[in-house]
Amino acid sequence: MRQFNFLNKLLEVQPTGSPFISLYLNTEPNETGKKDFDVFLRKQLSDHIAVMDAGSEKREHFEQDSKKIEEFVESLDPSTRGVAIFASAGDGDFFRTYEFEVPFEENHFYLFDRPYIFPLIRLFDQHPTFAVVSADTNSANIYMFRRAKTVRHEEIQNTKTGRSEVGGWSQMRYQRHIENFHQQHAKETIDELTTIVRSGDVDHVILAGDEAVIIPLLRNEMPEELSKKVIGTLKLNVNTSEHEIGEAGRELLAQHLNDANKENVDQLMEVNYENGVGVTGFEDVLSALFNGQVQKLYLSSNPEDIVYRDQDVRVLIKAYEPGLDDDIPDTRERELLIDELIKQAALSADEISFIGGEEGLLKPVGGVGAILRYQAKGATNQ
Repeated sequence: MRQFNFLNKLLEVQPTGSPFISLYLNTEPNETGKKDFDVFLRKQLSDHIAVMDAGSEKREHFEQDSKKIEEFVESLDPSTRGVAIFASAGDGDFFRTYEFEVPFEENHFYLFDRPYIFPLIRLFDQHPTFAVVSADTNSANIYMFRRAKTVRHEEIQNTKTGRSEVGGWSQMRYQRHIENFHQQHAKETIDELTTIVRSGDVDHVILAGDEAVIIPLLRNEMPEELSKKVIGTLKLNVNTSEHEIGEAGRELLAQHLNDANKENVDQLMEVNYENGVGVTGFEDVLSALFNGQVQKLYLSSNPEDIVYRDQDVRVLIKAYEPGLDDDIPDTRERELLIDELIKQAALSADEISFIGGEEGLLKPVGGVGAILRYQAKGATNQ
């Protein structure tokens, strides 16, 4: 799935028996202005190494990973607000890091035999890339924000037009010239935006400016592929600071995603009937993923909403022998079993979405749902 190509190395990891660290840190300053994630980190590293046998290979690998992690966090950029680190010295000396300008909700330390990626995928889904076009009739700024960080800024400046006091036919001809100039400016702006969107894999577009003047001109120049990505407008002028634009854009995006969550769940429930193209519940969704039926996977953003029955899942996994059950984590390892849904979807589905909000929209159906490419015909491939 192109959506998560950057995670290929993590998705390809196979358990080797060596300890694999998955670490998520909220590196935001606390209420006193200081960062305290290092206290959490030191305690986790100390507590885990304390229960490992002295001189064992497992402890040796863990010590190597701990040293790398400590060296990495000491060099963090001050603007970093969220960090994900994956390390396993016993798995080909695996070490991957991801830094963000948005925080993880909490600090978490996981030690399994493979990476735990649920929080990382959730953060990427909840903070998609978006572009904001801030324009008037003679200038424009185009910003692209990825994970709440500006990654590109283009400025377009055209000659300012003045007002003429000439009346009659001359005034009409002059006005047509001005209108043509404004249209050309809008076209240049949209052409540049189209290039940025295509090259940067932008998910959403926001327009900022006078809704009676420049916004209609920009919309008229948009190709259909770009127009479909516009999620709303902001009443901000072209001189508004990048920070203000980013904050306002994120607020608008959050509301859009919340509305989209409700629409997605409504659609899922409408097609969730016997032999329909919607399924809910952990076991049925996992079965559909094994069969390659899932087009869109929906997961509750709160992992506590995701529930299943151990025995039912064990029976389902066994039905997909030979061999598959050896690659799937023990059903008692809840976090990793939830991750298995994500990994299976990354192999065959078109989209993975996390359904957030206080409403717990997916909680009544076990926190999991899916839209299928074709009707389900059974729980297994037998």
